[in-house]
Amino acid sequence: MSLTNALGAEVARALLDCQAVVFTPRAPITFKSGIVSPVYVDNRRLPFWPAQWRVVIEGFRRAIVEDALAFDTIAGIEAAGIPHSAALAYTLEMPSVFVRKQAKEHGTRSRIEGGEVSGRRVLLIEDLVTTGSSSLAGVEALREAGATVEHCLCITTYGFPEAGRAFEQAGVRLHPLAPFGTIVLEASRRGLFGAGERAILEAWLRDPHGWAGAHGESGGEAR
Repeated sequence: MSLTNALGAEVARALLDCQAVVFTPRAPITFKSGIVSPVYVDNRRLPFWPAQWRVVIEGFRRAIVEDALAFDTIAGIEAAGIPHSAALAYTLEMPSVFVRKQAKEHGTRSRIEGGEVSGRRVLLIEDLVTTGSSSLAGVEALREAGATVEHCLCITTYGFPEAGRAFEQAGVRLHPLAPFGTIVLEASRRGLFGAGERAILEAWLRDPHGWAGAHGESGGEAR
């Protein structure tokens, strides 16, 4: 098994250990993008599970070395990306900033908090990439502030083609630690769902926008 595959499996197991991945094929939820999903990933649980969180932060460090990423500043997207970007920056003893979703209405009215990024090479850290819209909005804000952003590390991504196209068009390479397919494989090995439930997940991954209509499902709470 290659380092990348081994790392993905380790991170997937850590997410499953802290129940950050919730399979709800019989009670789907709705993402902010409007996509109705039979699964929900909540990486905000990780700081409550230090051993599992350590696996993720160490995973980021190993991915940086493996992919030979060059940068001098780390950034996280408000709010879910900030704990991971801050922990990674602390581990690597590097400067860290975070990107607001919207400029604050008082003070400097800046979207970038923590320090000046003009002329810096910034590595963006995300917890989860769905369509990529929030991540790339952060990239745009960093570039408008004078930063160079060419890479984004995330814990996981669903692998939607639209996200891949969006990152490619933006000139940003996405590096997921544990692609969602790896998580599904590890969950299957643990017997967390049967063949029928796995078929539901695979159908959703093939057509996330049309899955709900095709299967007569309606989403629950938006997340």
